[in-house]
Amino acid sequence: MSLEGFVLNQLQDQVLSGKTRQEKWRRKQLHSLSNLLANHQKDILNALKKDLGKPPTEAFFEIIAVKQEIKLAQKNLSTWMQPTKINVPFSLRPAQASVQPDPLGCVLIIGPWNYPFSLTLQPLVGAFAAGNTAVLKPSEHAPNVSNLIKKLIEKYFPQEIAQVFEGDGAIAADLMTHPFDHVFFTGGENIGKKVMEAASKNLTPVTLELGGKSPAIVIEGANLEVTAKRIVWGKSLNAGQTCIAPDHLLVENKLFDSLITKLKESINDFYGNSPLDSKHLGSIINQKQYNRLKRLLTQAKDNNQVIYGGYWNDDEKRISPTLIKIDDRNNPLMKEELFGPLLPILSIRNLDQAISESKFLPKPLALYLFGGGEREQKKVLSMTSSGGVCFNDVVLQAGIPELPFGGVGTSGMGKYHGKAGFDNFTHYKSVLKKPFWLDLNFRYPPYKLDLSLLNKLLG
Repeated sequence: MSLEGFVLNQLQDQVLSGKTRQEKWRRKQLHSLSNLLANHQKDILNALKKDLGKPPTEAFFEIIAVKQEIKLAQKNLSTWMQPTKINVPFSLRPAQASVQPDPLGCVLIIGPWNYPFSLTLQPLVGAFAAGNTAVLKPSEHAPNVSNLIKKLIEKYFPQEIAQVFEGDGAIAADLMTHPFDHVFFTGGENIGKKVMEAASKNLTPVTLELGGKSPAIVIEGANLEVTAKRIVWGKSLNAGQTCIAPDHLLVENKLFDSLITKLKESINDFYGNSPLDSKHLGSIINQKQYNRLKRLLTQAKDNNQVIYGGYWNDDEKRISPTLIKIDDRNNPLMKEELFGPLLPILSIRNLDQAISESKFLPKPLALYLFGGGEREQKKVLSMTSSGGVCFNDVVLQAGIPELPFGGVGTSGMGKYHGKAGFDNFTHYKSVLKKPFWLDLNFRYPPYKLDLSLLNKLLG
């Protein structure tokens, strides 16, 4: 598909006309999005099943995530849109100063393939709430969802408000040559660098929602049964293809064997003795990703590192949740984000070792700590850097609409969800109003006040 007929000015003019600054306009778009979800739930679930083999429950949460985002925006929109009054120094009075939330213009949203529906439409909620128009580029690796998004956006929104372009990286590259007012990208670090480089040519600001090797640390004080259930759930959700899934485990030495036992039990409880036959386990998105994971798993099996699991189904591109014991961070499984149901487990002496080693690693999107107490939690918060932190659970931090979501360093830049999403797509314009009366001549040349007097008046 080409960009033939695409005119960015058509979408930017809607904003510059002043229409989108009206609360009524913004509420209309949010209402249309809400109707889109309500009227096509079955279509969305079917598309996610076809592309990722998602069980209905997991697929349904993609819909819920967007619904919650819309409801929060609808509830708070009036407040978010209000200008903020700013105090004016006595020396500059009479005057009124304020900060006015302004739409950026037309934004480009480039969606990922792992949560292809929610992570393409969730940013759109913030964009509409902030009064922007939008162009969407869904992931070509989830073709059924991509095609559905295009069909539904065209049904519910006129083309001067929202447009969708399907296709591969070449289409995204073509779109990036246009001077959008903001680019929102969700995906991997390598493509994120290309997006940022392309955006720089037009000095277009970017939000990058990336990922990284998010660790889960388990130390004394953890309830191992609950810990195991939560880790296995977070790692197996969407077949491990979740940017904030626990990428690997760092387990205190004395807990290692006991936790392994509980992890095995949880896998069995969730997926039975033959996980590949379970209807609750998703599939790997495409052959390239499947081959990559299978290659890593085969290597681990050859090295006798697989503790549990390690099975695959080539026809359905499914891999069972697999526990893998590794000895150090030089293992191939620790080189890059796994994005699959393979769980490397590394033994550590204590929390201090985990924290010390983290300082030499790229900053992850999430960091998880199970066990310890308030002292250990404070230590993690003050001595580590990550996009977010979650204590005694995984993934759920992304399910709180009011909680800003985003990375730091190589795991991303910029945040969204709730008010953070509104802020992300808003320019806060400084405004000063001053009357004509009380126009004092000492501000104009020739200057008659000496610096010592000025310092007393203004310093």
